Amino acid sequence: MTSKIATAEIASPYSQALLSLAQSKNLTEEIGADARSLLALLGVNQDLKNFISNPFIKNENKQVLIKQILGEGANPYLRNFLLLLVDKRRISFLEAVLEQYLVLLRQLNQTALAEVTSAVPLSEAQQQAVVEKVLAMTKASQVELQTKIDSDLIGGVIIKVGSQVIDASIRGQLRRLSLRLTGN
Repeated sequence: MTSKIATAEIASPYSQALLSLAQSKNLTEEIGADARSLLALLGVNQDLKNFISNPFIKNENKQVLIKQILGEGANPYLRNFLLLLVDKRRISFLEAVLEQYLVLLRQLNQTALAEVTSAVPLSEAQQQAVVEKVLAMTKASQVELQTKIDSDLIGGVIIKVGSQVIDASIRGQLRRLSLRLTGN
C-alpha cells in the first residue's frame, strides 16, 4: 500500500497534464463532469476499484474494461488519457489523479468546495443558503456542494470548507453542552 504522500506525488503531474490538455482543447468542464462520474462509480463499485488496481490483471484487460465503461460517446481525450495511465502502470492512482484534477479545476475557476453533512436531504432553498454562507466566508466566485446524509447528527448541518468547519448539528450542540457541564 502506498502512502498518501507518494500517491499525491505520482498523481500530481498526471492531473496537471490532464488539466493542461483540457485547457488546450477547451474541455475543462466536460472532463471535470466525466471525472466526477468516474469517481462516483469507483466510490460505489469496490470490484471495479480492485480490478483496476490489481497488478496481476493484464493491461489489455484493463484497457478493454475502460473502453466498455466509457463507451463510444466518451470524450476521446479522457479515454486516451486513461489508456495512457494503464500503459504507464499508473491506473491504480486513477482516483487520486481525478480528485487532484478536480482540485486544480476548482482553483482555476475560483470555486470553493463545501462538504455538507446533514441529517436529512437539504431542500433547494437550504442548499442555496449554504452556498450564500460559503460565498460570504470565502473569496470564491462559485461554490460546489458535496452533500452527505448522516442520521446520527439528529438535525442541523456540518459544513466543511477547506480547514474551516461549521458544526450546526444537534449532535455537535449536545456535545458542546456536555463539555461545558462536565467542565472539560
